[in-house]
Amino acid sequence: MLLVLFKRFIGKAKYEQSGALATDCLEEQVMNVQAGDMSLRNRIIIDYQPFIAKITSRFCRRYIDPSRDDEFSIALDGFNEAMNKFSTESGRSFLSFAETVIRRRLIDYLRKEQRFQQQVPLSSFEVEDEESQIINPVEVHQAVQHYEKERTVEDRGAEIKDFNKDLSHYGISFTDLVECSPKHIDSRQLLMGIGRKLANDDHLMSLLRTKKMLPIKELLDQLDVSRKTLERNRKYLIAIALIYSGTYPYLRDYLYGDPTSTERSG
Repeated sequence: MLLVLFKRFIGKAKYEQSGALATDCLEEQVMNVQAGDMSLRNRIIIDYQPFIAKITSRFCRRYIDPSRDDEFSIALDGFNEAMNKFSTESGRSFLSFAETVIRRRLIDYLRKEQRFQQQVPLSSFEVEDEESQIINPVEVHQAVQHYEKERTVEDRGAEIKDFNKDLSHYGISFTDLVECSPKHIDSRQLLMGIGRKLANDDHLMSLLRTKKMLPIKELLDQLDVSRKTLERNRKYLIAIALIYSGTYPYLRDYLYGDPTSTERSG
């Protein structure tokens, strides 16, 4: 999350501090692009990438990473298309026009990618946008929901693969976790609390990741538990600590949804 916020901050600062391409002269800049200034076209595209990412993220209802998400490339093409088609006679600002074009390209992309099929008559919901183009908000909303669901499944699968690889460095497999998972609720609550404490302690996590071993001695200095408890549940504790300290949002949500997990933070 900190990395995402940092990227957004950098992007916003770059966009707001771009003196050469201020919004009050952007329309004139676009006219020069249409006259054949390719160098200026490239500069505008580079400087307004934060704007494009913002519009795309808002449409997709999630953060869009310009370096890896296909949606950003689609939006970038839409922004470039907008520079070709913009007219000052429309009375609209270029950024407003560009947002409309980007949104349409993303809608087309979602329909194509998900092969969205209309299952019920939705024509009564169709409306005209600013340029008298027909847009069906219900269809768009359903397409976005379906697309997000598909992406969630894909992202969760990728996350599980990454976690499995992380576990392998400690000689642990998913099969091991199933076998060593505590059966009693009170035991699970105790171990999850220990796992969270381990994950929140930078020194202990450094020992864990460096030595690839549970720092039993150091934990015993901080916890009122027996060595036997820590040793017997070594694999389970390591797995919990890795989930809470790593980049595994879906797995963390799974732990939060566990009825034995009483904390939402940590």
